[in-house]
Amino acid sequence: MAKFGKRITAAREAFAGKENVSVEEAVELIKANASAKFDETVEIALNLGVDPRHADQMVRGVVSLPNGTGKTVRVAVFARGPKADEATAAGADIVGAEDLMETIQGGTIEFDRCIATPDMMPIVGRLGKILGPRNLMPNPKVGTVTMDVKAAVEAAKGGEVQFKAEKAGVVHAGVGKASFDAAKLAENIRAFVDAVQKAKPTGAKGAYMQKVSVSSTMGPGVSISVDSATGN
Repeated sequence: MAKFGKRITAAREAFAGKENVSVEEAVELIKANASAKFDETVEIALNLGVDPRHADQMVRGVVSLPNGTGKTVRVAVFARGPKADEATAAGADIVGAEDLMETIQGGTIEFDRCIATPDMMPIVGRLGKILGPRNLMPNPKVGTVTMDVKAAVEAAKGGEVQFKAEKAGVVHAGVGKASFDAAKLAENIRAFVDAVQKAKPTGAKGAYMQKVSVSSTMGPGVSISVDSATGN
């Protein structure tokens, strides 16, 4: 049997018997027990009644959290000429074309979001096997293939979160930091859940949102009542 330190043991005891609680109670539990030496990320996981292997059951989208993520997002942009200048002025961390492609092919990926202008996609397309599994491939459906580079960079830097269902039908993301005000964390959680709810695919059958749970980086998870998370 695994042995846990005093901090984790105390957190597990605090969470014992807590299931399907309200968003507010979950946030208070997370904040009270996030005692690591760094500002822990508050993470959400949604178990959905979908099979993403079928195209009509894929869940994918983007949401701008009202209170940001608390995370510094590094943005790479594939662009040339004036659009490259626009990306740099908007705060992009890395801007390039073939040179950026070669850097990524060499194994250096120093960014959290990748944006491209449409004319760059023949170059970016060569990186599908590298960027795809990391959920970094630019996609027009979530606004990362666009001519409006300035808006895309600012959105990425300002708390926009992309989400995509994994093989088991689970969507997860960071929705803030443990240091956030409780009300702001609760608002972020509901905004994220609402976005996933609105992204319900046509092929989803039965109960769509089956379980919602939150945790901090180093802490145990707690399940939230679906009704509380969706505001019903």
